[in-house]
Amino acid sequence: MRAQPVQHVAQGGFAVHTRGRGFSEITAQVDDAVAASRVQAGLAHVFTAHTSCSLLIGENADPTVRDDLERWFARAVPDGDPIFRHDAEGPDDMPAHVRSILTGVSLTVPVHGGKLLLGTWQGIYLWEHRRDPHQRKVTVTVLGH
Repeated sequence: MRAQPVQHVAQGGFAVHTRGRGFSEITAQVDDAVAASRVQAGLAHVFTAHTSCSLLIGENADPTVRDDLERWFARAVPDGDPIFRHDAEGPDDMPAHVRSILTGVSLTVPVHGGKLLLGTWQGIYLWEHRRDPHQRKVTVTVLGH
C-alpha cells in the first residue's frame, strides 16, 4: 500500500443534548461530518471539550452492553464516595471527572470510501457522566484525500 499525502482538512461540529447520565449515539452525526468533508481516505478525529463526559466506540446492537458499562462504573466510581474532596457541583462531580479521564474525550476512526471504517457492531457514543442533562459540543476534524 502506497501512502497518499494529506490533501484536505475539514473541521466541523455539532451539539449533543444529553438527558443526563447515559449514552447518546453520535455515529450518524460523525458520518455526516465525514461526508461533508469529501475526504475519501484518511482519518476522522472526534473530540469533546468537556471534563465530565467522554467518547467511545462500542457495541451498537445490544443496549444491555451500555447498561452493563454504566452499572460497572457505578460500582467502580460511585457518586458521593467520601474519598473525593472535589464536589463543587454535587456528589456526581468528581466521579464524572474520573469516568471521563478513564474513558477519554477523543477518538480517531479511519475513513475509507468517504465513510467511517467501523466494524459491523460498532457505534460512536457520547457518554454523559453527570446526572443532570447537559449540552455537549463535539468537534470532528477529517484529514485525508
